[in-house]
Amino acid sequence: MDLEMRHLRAIRTIAEAGSLTRAAAVLGLAQPALSAQLKRIEATLGGRLFERGRYGVRTTALGDFVLDRARILLPAVGQLQREAVRLTQDGEQAPAFRLGGTHGPLLGAMVDRLSAAHPGAPVTTRISWSDREIAASVADGRLNFAVIGACGQSTPPEPDRLAWRQFAVDPIFVMLSTDHPLAARSEVELADLADEAWAVVPGDGCFGECFNAACARAGFRPRRLYETDIASCVYLAEVGRAAGLCRATLPTPPGLVTRALAGTPLMWRHLIGWDPYGPAADVASDVVEHAYAAHADAATRSESYAAWLAAHDAEVWNPAPNPCRAPSRPGERSLA
Repeated sequence: MDLEMRHLRAIRTIAEAGSLTRAAAVLGLAQPALSAQLKRIEATLGGRLFERGRYGVRTTALGDFVLDRARILLPAVGQLQREAVRLTQDGEQAPAFRLGGTHGPLLGAMVDRLSAAHPGAPVTTRISWSDREIAASVADGRLNFAVIGACGQSTPPEPDRLAWRQFAVDPIFVMLSTDHPLAARSEVELADLADEAWAVVPGDGCFGECFNAACARAGFRPRRLYETDIASCVYLAEVGRAAGLCRATLPTPPGLVTRALAGTPLMWRHLIGWDPYGPAADVASDVVEHAYAAHADAATRSESYAAWLAAHDAEVWNPAPNPCRAPSRPGERSLA
């Protein structure tokens, strides 16, 4: 087997994570698959790279040698790839705005604004449930910008390869049917929803952990959680089968109301990421400005959010930090 860059990335990730289980989560692999890959790498290099113990792994002398070289090679090769992509794109006049995003109403507004402001530059999009996938595509040069969200103060993906800008922070709202007993309230106590089932959409990140922690602080444990697509979340909330968690900027669907959770126990940060050495760096400030404007317009269009902002005497919400640890495993839940 020939040694490849992905093998060096795996070695670096294992060393930084301190265990195969945590490294597998970061890499999006099953632990047995990563363990088997490590054995093949060690066989290629002629010796063990890690000593495995009860509390994780630590590098051997050979592992230290390989790791030192990997930490030099990986950034150098990444820089080479990014600069090559940039030269190619400049020569071929590739689209100036290639946006990747997860679910949510802001991406469409950004496409509209960028298309109007730059009629000669094609705007393309790619959607994924995984913000890690979107960020990796930007880091590898397949996209220019990642438009994602993050819970609390969790770290966005690819922090070593991408520049990130936070352009908005929203409280988490809840979707309820119009005939729900709490629908008439302007804000809803999380504890008053203790008997509800919940509907969320899938995604990476630590939102699932943050939600469970907020429920624990409110004195209950969620009895049931449906992880499904946005349309199904809306349907389950409309028929009263579940309370749906959503972003404050989500347009209110017919048959539903969206209400803030009292005390803002959960928040959602809107982020844009780009390669600071790629072609996006030249237009990043413009894209960020359009993101700010798109969010401000979305907040105005949401009647419930506009009312909430007015009640709190704010044009935008600027909360104090609410720490939330970075995810330790993939597949955590996000919100509609």
